[in-house]
Amino acid sequence: MEAATAPEVAAESKLKVKEASPADAEGPQASPGQEAGSPTLQLLPLIEEHPKIWLPRALRQTYIRKVGDTVNLLIPFQGKPKPQATWTHNGCALDTSRVSVRNGERDSILFIREAQRADSERPGPPQSIKLVDVWGFNATLEWTPPQDTGNTALLGYTVQKADTKSGLWFTVLEHYHRTSCVVSDLIIGNSYAFRVFAENQCGLSETAPITTDLAHIQKAATVYKTKGFAQRDFSEAPKFTQPLADCTTVTGYNTQLFCCVRASPRPKIIWLKNKMDIQGNPKYRALTHLGICSLEIRKPGPFDGGIYTCKAVNALGEASVDCRVDVKVPN
Repeated sequence: MEAATAPEVAAESKLKVKEASPADAEGPQASPGQEAGSPTLQLLPLIEEHPKIWLPRALRQTYIRKVGDTVNLLIPFQGKPKPQATWTHNGCALDTSRVSVRNGERDSILFIREAQRADSERPGPPQSIKLVDVWGFNATLEWTPPQDTGNTALLGYTVQKADTKSGLWFTVLEHYHRTSCVVSDLIIGNSYAFRVFAENQCGLSETAPITTDLAHIQKAATVYKTKGFAQRDFSEAPKFTQPLADCTTVTGYNTQLFCCVRASPRPKIIWLKNKMDIQGNPKYRALTHLGICSLEIRKPGPFDGGIYTCKAVNALGEASVDCRVDVKVPN
């Protein structure tokens, strides 16, 4: 066997060589210069690569745009042979009157001239919510599903409560699938409002209806039974608890007499001098406060000495006390 020349070695390093066989008759025909039974040269098969999408980091979460804004999304990809990119909206074809798509060798671009509410996938709020009943520490709520589900299936509802004292909202139920629920563990003495959000794969509805009625959590009524008793009668006839005291004074110096009396109802106080009523006499000033009786003798003279009496009278009786007053002339 002759040694292969340099060009043949180079060819063998790039091509795959195999013997021709009768089965190859249906394949490509040998060239005129190629002898029968000589080796047949064939190219290696092309390498295939499954399509891959390189999702930008900014699109790995909810992409939010306002109504009227433009939307311009560029999605890189790779694959061999060249992949054919196709865009859909919730499984449906795009509205080409507003949306355009450009496919390149390594990316695909989606362009929306003006974003509309229909392009969003957040659901609308539940149509209404109603407080049905309140008992004990519990409240029953009912609501109706939203008209707009965001063009996709709802994942459930989020129920929140807020007491009127703080006004803060707290979540009590998440991913709840029914349209009625019972909220428990409410606090006695508080009043609560409730609201419900709808939720789909893009998040919660932007708004939520709030109950018009408040749930008032009241204390249970307690009945106190009082024992019967006879009311005490505090009525009594006048009684002096502190009598008058004898005293000696000097002419021209004011003098006061004091005594204490107890009675119910309030007694009438009468002052006498030598058994003569002295009420209204400008020489004397009589006062009574909280059962303390006083008589002021203004600038007494020699004729103001004598026996002074304090008498207390009410509907139940009377009582009196006496004292002696001496008036001396200074030397």
